[in-house]
Amino acid sequence: MKTLYSVLLCALISAMSYGQELNETISDTTTQKINKLDEVIVTGNIKKDPILTVVSNKYDEAIVQPKNVADLFNNINGFSVIKRGNYAIDPSFRAAQYEQLNIQYDGGTKAMHACPNRMDPITTHIIPEEISKIEIIKGPYTVRYGATFGGIVNLVTQKPDYEDYGLRGKVSAGYESNGNSLVNLAHLQYIQEKYDVVANVGYRDFGNYKDGHGIEIPSSFRSTDYGIKLGYNFSDDQRFQAHWRQSFGRDVLHAALPMDTDYDNSSIISLDYKLDNIGEIAKTFTAKAYYSYVDHLMTNTDRPSFMMMEAASAVDATTIGGKLELNWKPSAKLNVFSGIDAMHIARDGGRTRLVKMMNGNPLPMPMTFNDKVWQDSYITDLGLFTEAKYAFNSKTIFTVGVRYDNVTSDIQDPEDDFAAMYNLEKRTEHNVSGTISLKNRVSDHFTLEAAYGRGIRSANMIERFINHFTVGQDPYEYVGNPDLKAEVNNQFEIGFKGKEPLKNGFNSFSYQTSFYYSFFENYIVGIVDPTITRKFNPMAQPRHVKVFQNLDESYKTGFEAMAKLDFLNDFYFKTEVAYVYAKNKDLGESLPLTPPLNTKLILGLQKEKFWGNIQYNAVSKQDNISKSFGETETDGYQTIDLRFGLKPIKNVTLGVAVINVLDEAYNNHLNFSFTNQTDFGRTPITEPGRNFSTFLQYKF
Repeated sequence: MKTLYSVLLCALISAMSYGQELNETISDTTTQKINKLDEVIVTGNIKKDPILTVVSNKYDEAIVQPKNVADLFNNINGFSVIKRGNYAIDPSFRAAQYEQLNIQYDGGTKAMHACPNRMDPITTHIIPEEISKIEIIKGPYTVRYGATFGGIVNLVTQKPDYEDYGLRGKVSAGYESNGNSLVNLAHLQYIQEKYDVVANVGYRDFGNYKDGHGIEIPSSFRSTDYGIKLGYNFSDDQRFQAHWRQSFGRDVLHAALPMDTDYDNSSIISLDYKLDNIGEIAKTFTAKAYYSYVDHLMTNTDRPSFMMMEAASAVDATTIGGKLELNWKPSAKLNVFSGIDAMHIARDGGRTRLVKMMNGNPLPMPMTFNDKVWQDSYITDLGLFTEAKYAFNSKTIFTVGVRYDNVTSDIQDPEDDFAAMYNLEKRTEHNVSGTISLKNRVSDHFTLEAAYGRGIRSANMIERFINHFTVGQDPYEYVGNPDLKAEVNNQFEIGFKGKEPLKNGFNSFSYQTSFYYSFFENYIVGIVDPTITRKFNPMAQPRHVKVFQNLDESYKTGFEAMAKLDFLNDFYFKTEVAYVYAKNKDLGESLPLTPPLNTKLILGLQKEKFWGNIQYNAVSKQDNISKSFGETETDGYQTIDLRFGLKPIKNVTLGVAVINVLDEAYNNHLNFSFTNQTDFGRTPITEPGRNFSTFLQYKF
């Protein structure tokens, strides 16, 4: 089987001898044309951009926030983060998380986690300082970027600026007081007409932070990262690019997980090719291939359970994928994107346990057990898609897309008890998804968008193949189900945005809002099965396990809204509100991990060499909870953040911030609970208290 995917990868790479858009001018003694790759999704072109998108702030410019990965999402309206510590952080958008979100780098590259407890999600394999912006498609409203259930998150890394030929670069350093944390980055680029080279290296050393009560939370970690990007321009219309990066996490403490990470090593390579201006009908051909490997070791050496049992789990994950796409225009008004993509995920590894005590009594001779974690499993998704955009006129765009996914899964080394539960054999699923939407720029100041998307997600590897491991927010052992049906998200959304010029000291008023409704088919959750008892530590509570199953009736609805008033040329006042309501009709409760109402009020100043803002965050109480998931009601809270940035001299930028100014003690509703920790009960982990941050950057 693996030979097949090697052949596929080689085929994708060899296809690089053919074919990518967007021209840009670079300044030198002459004007040059650069053919840029499709690493971004949102280009600012109404005839090509997906519908219902949002682009976050440019982090490499507004360097005024603590440089923690959570901050890439905390200030994007509609997003929350799922925390298990200060390292294992997953984004959540509109109560969609994990594989329900299609998270990728630079328009398609992926790296899947190796740990079943998600100690190493995709966000840990890239340093925040390398991210220039984040693009979000709010639902399954495009079929071009892989199977999509709840939305697409594209993390765009920094690109060469092409301002001048020769050597350019920047160095930066940051510090956070809460945890005595340090971050460092060096970035170099060398640009010539035919080729360009970009390299960066970063180091992060985060200590345990203290919450608003002054309690130290075990959350320290160290990581070292580097990356090299090589680009070659065969001609003005033809470009090839290779990107290699590695990340090395060390000594990571996870406050809300049963073990800690000794090391987490990831390697990612991506190859991109683009051929532009092919002919009258065929316009652009693009090709992408990528490979990632994650090697992960976790132990319980520093945990209370070590006295009774020593545990070490070495696991790995391999992700191989690629994409071929042709952009063709059969007529002036019709723009079509057709292609094929593939993603193969393979995981393996096991856990070794040295049991020293049993039923509370020391054993005269400790016993060794070996448990299969992933049972040598894989999932392969081969997708075919076509998306057409028809321009009724320069202001009205109609989009329709259809996608077929052939999903194959298999478990090649099952445990005996898991094999006894199911008739295990290779399985193939056939998923058909699609979208239809309309974007109408009613006037220069007002745009209306409406869309329907049918997104389909086949069960992930945890939901299919996990065998008696604690992978949820609660202390239950979970058992996978290889016969799960694919989740279906039928999402309807309408949104509008606009900007109106004002007078008398008020410059402009801008606004944006989206209202959505989703009803789900075959929603996947873990449900207690009273016929199956615990496998490990059988005398512990709870005695029974949870098995992943499909639900028939569930839905969610909600909205995001933003309003911004610009006044006195350089000042602005902005407010953002996000709310989602979810319902699991089968169990008569909310769907798990549904965030509460979130409101932000921001007063800011934006000048060329100085900027700053004060932000008030109000998060409401969450009493619409999933008790079956182990959730408890969460109190509301309010925090205040201050951020400032300035350019004191040429090429130097300084950012300073005070986060949680009032030293509020609180926990987010999506936080997991302390697990296997000394002096901590099973309560949700608390967030950092007051935190002073500085960040200095020098460009040359």
